[in-house]
Amino acid sequence: MSGLFALLPEAVITVDADSKDIILDRLAGLFAKVYGLDPAAVLARVAEREQLGSTGFGRRIAIPHARLPGLTRPVAAFMRLDSPVDFDAADGMPVDLVFGLLSPEGAGATHLHALAAISRMMRDERMRDALLAAPGTEAIYALLSNVIDRDAA
Repeated sequence: MSGLFALLPEAVITVDADSKDIILDRLAGLFAKVYGLDPAAVLARVAEREQLGSTGFGRRIAIPHARLPGLTRPVAAFMRLDSPVDFDAADGMPVDLVFGLLSPEGAGATHLHALAAISRMMRDERMRDALLAAPGTEAIYALLSNVIDRDAA
């Protein structure tokens, strides 16, 4: 996948989780499995960022993100939750879509551009509805990659 960050098909999953902590733990495990990262390091960085303020974006979306030493480019993972979970979101709504982003330690502007692109995509109500209604991870990945590739062109 082209664009500001890598999102591989195997980095798109559906998850049964009942707390923010479990979501972040599963997200760290997903990044570890798909991109070969240290899950403890990912979880530590994402949790550290979460301490600064919730990454619950609002509109039922969370965008946990962090910068991680050793990465060569931003990487992403996406989870659709089986049931909405409280994520301390700005609008008070529970979250059922989680779009994680990790960027290289020194990639300040790149990280912000990637976050902005994810935010724009997730703000689209039709996109959110389509992601929630998609029959499985292949359909979710197709929706996401379509938008990411279109925006990169």
